[in-house]
Amino acid sequence: MRYLDMTKEQLEAEYELQKKNWQAIKDQNLKLDMSRGKPEKGQLDLSLDMLCVLKNDVDCQNRDGFDTRNYGLPTGIPELKEIFAEILGVEKDEILTGGNSSLNMMYNIIADGMLLGFAESEKPWCRYDKIKFLCPAPGYDRHFSICQHLGIEMIPVPMLETGPDMNLIEKLAGEDETIKGIWCVPKYSNPTGITFSDETVRRFAAMKTKAPDFKIFWDNAYLIHDLYDEADSLLNLLDEAKKCGTQDRVFEFCSTSKVTLAGGGVCFVASSKANIERLAKQLSMEGLGYDKVNQLRHYRFFRDKEGVYAIMKKHAAILRPKFEAVIREFEAGMGDAGIAHWHTPHGGYFISLDVMENTAKRTWELAHEAGVTLTNVGATFPYGKDPKNENLRIAPSNVKLEDVGTIAKYVCVCAKLAALEKLLQKA
Repeated sequence: MRYLDMTKEQLEAEYELQKKNWQAIKDQNLKLDMSRGKPEKGQLDLSLDMLCVLKNDVDCQNRDGFDTRNYGLPTGIPELKEIFAEILGVEKDEILTGGNSSLNMMYNIIADGMLLGFAESEKPWCRYDKIKFLCPAPGYDRHFSICQHLGIEMIPVPMLETGPDMNLIEKLAGEDETIKGIWCVPKYSNPTGITFSDETVRRFAAMKTKAPDFKIFWDNAYLIHDLYDEADSLLNLLDEAKKCGTQDRVFEFCSTSKVTLAGGGVCFVASSKANIERLAKQLSMEGLGYDKVNQLRHYRFFRDKEGVYAIMKKHAAILRPKFEAVIREFEAGMGDAGIAHWHTPHGGYFISLDVMENTAKRTWELAHEAGVTLTNVGATFPYGKDPKNENLRIAPSNVKLEDVGTIAKYVCVCAKLAALEKLLQKA
């Protein structure tokens, strides 16, 4: 029975039942953690052979005979760029290889915008009294941290089933020249799991912006992280932008951080040829190139695009049962109560759970007190402030399969108990 349809007496009875259930959880003295979307050990083990593919000086030479142990090839070894250019659907001269962190590449590009501006900029961003970024929310907390660290004002934009609210984005970006960019996780968005619709992608490419140097930071982190063979499809933003003459506004990112080794992967940035040339020149001022030995290890391990997708199927086999266990427990535990809703993603690393408004913090507290650690409430919103106090980011990847369903079941108890407390206050 839906909680909102219950009488006061029924709510009180249900409250006593859920309080008893919660106390039983607490009495187990648990220490369970579902707060981080990290790969589990079994996923990391999938790529251990990569560490052994280079055994002598000849092995360290790329296909052109270049010794990757030495200086040179600052934009990356060509054979690895070709694989990921094909995956991203871009040309070889529209991609650049970085280190193990795409987040570091994003930070550097925005910092360069702050310090130097871009080709279209009238002046460096730091010379404005204030600049702003549009931030679809709930979204990725580390994107928001970059803005906050650099003093960029963040404007939250609601997420819809088709992606961020494009009507609002077009209005805001079309009226304010100090709005310089937007963050996007377009496929299996963090944390909602939503993939942007074709219309949303086309509107991003075609939209008019007041700022001539408006940039789209297209963090395609989960482009190949499908859980099922029938995967979501995402329109190629750079292709659409070329049709509109707006390719210079696009910076697309991906990495192997959750493909091979989270702390030892390789990242990529794709953009217009002009942007890549400019970025390569700027990177040459920072150093003499990223770790090409690691790039060659990745190439020898993958061999081709099919090799990348073969590894991703193995990841999916580990992750899929965990996601299904969470969804199964949510449906069983809260499906009839009418106090929560969630999106069932076809890939990515997260499930976004929206509990009853103004109960997320209380749900988190009850879970924490019972020995279950969840991502901090508000982490998925700019400045850490969830305006409705309703969103919880569920991260099942780094939890043992036998514990995933248990944690999800306990989250249901905490969400119901928090909702009942709220409803009884009003009864």
